[in-house]
Amino acid sequence: MKKLLLIVAVVCLGISANAQNQFRAGISGGLPIGDAGDLATFAIAVDLGYLFEISENFDVGVTTGYSHSFGDTFTETFGPLTVEVDVEDVQFIPIAASGRFEVAPSFTLGADVGYALGVNDGNDGGFYYSPRAQYSVSEAIDIVAAFRGVSVDGGSWDIISAGVEFGID
Repeated sequence: MKKLLLIVAVVCLGISANAQNQFRAGISGGLPIGDAGDLATFAIAVDLGYLFEISENFDVGVTTGYSHSFGDTFTETFGPLTVEVDVEDVQFIPIAASGRFEVAPSFTLGADVGYALGVNDGNDGGFYYSPRAQYSVSEAIDIVAAFRGVSVDGGSWDIISAGVEFGID
């Protein structure tokens, strides 16, 4: 089922990539917080998406990408015994619906909602949500601040990120 969702998303992006100025690609860095902050130090994400114009100020579409959180190393002491623990990196591939609303000529609010496939061993993935704010530097470049969350068994994997998004003709 996970592979089928990924294939459908890639096909949708491939078919729609021929439209003018609606294909988007971005890269961002982030800080894991909450449960994720206890286990990871830094995160990077790459996003690909396609937006359809619904009205002058509102777009909807699909998005996918890749998120990689770098595991932390920490030391635990149990009496006279000290143990160093290396946490494995955590990766997700989100597949989501996107919505963007242009609040002002250079400022957009939006959200991505869907499912994040877990890539690393023992990671089953979960419900994905990413509210975001974007500032347009030019017609093709946006600065993006986002919260990325994945509801996983027993908690959530949350990241606060900042990055840049490019419109591709």
